[in-house]
Amino acid sequence: MALAAAAPAHAAGCSLAPQGEGRVAAVIDARTFRLQDGREVRLAGIEPAASGKAGQTSALAAIIAGRDVTLHGEDDTPDRYGRQPAFVYLAGADIPVQSVLLAQGEALVSADVTGKECAASLFAAEAEARGAKRGTWADPAAIKNAESPGDILAGIGRFTVVEGKVLSVRQAGATTYLNFGRNWTRDFAVTISRRVLPAIEAGGIGLKSLENRRIRVRGWVEARQGPRIEVLRVGQIEMLGGN
Repeated sequence: MALAAAAPAHAAGCSLAPQGEGRVAAVIDARTFRLQDGREVRLAGIEPAASGKAGQTSALAAIIAGRDVTLHGEDDTPDRYGRQPAFVYLAGADIPVQSVLLAQGEALVSADVTGKECAASLFAAEAEARGAKRGTWADPAAIKNAESPGDILAGIGRFTVVEGKVLSVRQAGATTYLNFGRNWTRDFAVTISRRVLPAIEAGGIGLKSLENRRIRVRGWVEARQGPRIEVLRVGQIEMLGGN
């Protein structure tokens, strides 16, 4: 596979410190693989487009199986499962594997990348796939409608993208709610804790300004009365045109 054909040049706008290299010995799941020296590596910044699909592991394997790769990142500390999070490049390539999977529609941006250039390059690759209706984006239901809480609840425990109009912004105790419906026990809402507010505001989002605006939000679906997504990072919220 030619990486230049699989992902656009803008995906190269992400410069991170090198964290080592190695040859891929096995692909474990849709975003995790093992190197020949035994290290397990998790692709940073993305989530599988849909859980449990064998084709996603195949998509990653088609790119990296048996290949030499270099690892880059802000911190090479393993996660609690012993996996090293990293941006991964085939030897000699300047486009991360993450951007290739995103451009194919095989992954979603997880919004946990702190570097603006890296985050922007990932979102651009995802937007390209969405516009071309590749991979998961070929399904009209890939983005959930905030006005259909039942559809969102069907994805409890999954990383999900939801779009809709914010009807109200309310604070209750230490939590701010972005309400997409008028029935708080049934309708979809986004929750934001007080400790996260400074980061959200520093990212240029004034929560009260979101009232009556259409946004796209991504995160893990929880059931707290109605379906909820907790926003922990500014990148989880995207403003949409047509507001």
